[in-house]
Amino acid sequence: MLKTIKRILGGFGTLNGATYPFKALITFIKNPRLIKYIVIPIVVNIIVAIALYSGLLFFGLQIVNDVQADLTLWLNQLVTNLPQWLGFLTYLVAGFIIIVRLLIIVVLLIATGFLLTQFGVLLGAPWYGQLSEQLEKTLTGKVELIELNIAGDLARAILYELKKLVLIALVGIPLLLINFFPGVGTVVSSIGSLTLTTTIVCLDFLDSCLERRRLSFRQKLGIVFKSLPASGSFGLVCLGLISIPLLNLITIPLCVASGTLFICDRLKATVR
Repeated sequence: MLKTIKRILGGFGTLNGATYPFKALITFIKNPRLIKYIVIPIVVNIIVAIALYSGLLFFGLQIVNDVQADLTLWLNQLVTNLPQWLGFLTYLVAGFIIIVRLLIIVVLLIATGFLLTQFGVLLGAPWYGQLSEQLEKTLTGKVELIELNIAGDLARAILYELKKLVLIALVGIPLLLINFFPGVGTVVSSIGSLTLTTTIVCLDFLDSCLERRRLSFRQKLGIVFKSLPASGSFGLVCLGLISIPLLNLITIPLCVASGTLFICDRLKATVR
């Protein structure tokens, strides 16, 4: 039994995938020359973060406050109409409201971190590409690169973003509709949305290494699915790291680097 659990967690890569951001941190410590490749992306992230957090997060918290006020009023009206001996429910209502508020704030932070990643990775792509190349050269001794002209690179980048939007729409819209069914629908929608977000995050952080090989969007998606559960735990940890305000300014470049480590390890395993 113990060997089976160890195989599931270790051999199948569940825990291994989650360790790559920390492996990337160790790599930066051992190779400080790589730090210069993340300076400009961090500056880009700061600019994008100021715009997102001052706008989206500000209005988001306003909505959270409005939802909390409406929910408090509605629940208090329900408690008021109950018999006096059920007065203890007032404390339960207060606790429930606090939990709902915290959950909404967590979702808001995840959404803001996700958007920061989309813009940050896109705008910092040239520098992240150089970082990924240097990392792969350090790890494998060589860099696989299929050259294209500027127009070709730009076309692929635009097409890649459009295909991500199509994937989000094809999966996200049905999940949104399922959410209207209370109970099971809400659970399915929540799990599905988290899976979709993790998949997109995983694609973004693996892309610097995969794009040099000029793989199609379907091939990149296939690598994510074939690498499960390691890619799943990798994506979840990265999603958590990019959702922490201020810290995500640094963790986004760290996750990009960890994506290169992830792919390089899989390439080594394939060669063996």
